[in-house]
Amino acid sequence: MRPSVLVFDVNETLSDLSPMAGHFAGIGCSDGTSRLWFASLLRDGFALTAAGINPRFTDVAEDALRSVLAGQPVNRSVDDAVALLLDRFRNLGVHEDVIPGIEALTDSGHRLITLTNGAAAIAEGLAQRAGIEGSFEKFLSVEDAPLWKPAPSAYGYAAGACGTGVEDMMLIASHPWDIDGAARAGMRTAWLNRNGSPYPSSFRRPDLVLTALRELARELES
Repeated sequence: MRPSVLVFDVNETLSDLSPMAGHFAGIGCSDGTSRLWFASLLRDGFALTAAGINPRFTDVAEDALRSVLAGQPVNRSVDDAVALLLDRFRNLGVHEDVIPGIEALTDSGHRLITLTNGAAAIAEGLAQRAGIEGSFEKFLSVEDAPLWKPAPSAYGYAAGACGTGVEDMMLIASHPWDIDGAARAGMRTAWLNRNGSPYPSSFRRPDLVLTALRELARELES
């Protein structure tokens, strides 16, 4: 069955985080600091979620930044470095396959929303810069849900906001943990695997595997 709503993760799924490595390097950080920061951010957010707390993404992101920068020879004050890096994160662009992929789905008449662990305004700004904001019906954030993804209540919140059941929705994400969480909540899933990574065997398998977003419209119509 054709899903009634396509639910897009934002960070790394739509947004291209690769420029952050250059921004970290520009303030004097060693290779890999950008990846360490984002992994630390997710770890700490998931830990709070497991404890039943729904933190603001920006607060967790800033705390994680201050932690990873503490051991780096940054060329400015930590406060200035944090402000710069958070600004760069808020103004990322999309992956090159996103615009044609979203346009194909829109042309096929699909309902599209975003569901992010970050702020809804950041997701909306990303779509505006890419010229695809009109393709999305809603920009949803777990800040308005009980907990972060991959808690089941985050996906249930999205279903309620769209007036549909989770079983009639499909999550599109590049993170296996998000795919697993959505599947356990009852959603169908499409894993966007741009780099050929193996899928973790401990997670529920996705319904679809894509190497580029433009493949999704074709898969849904086949």
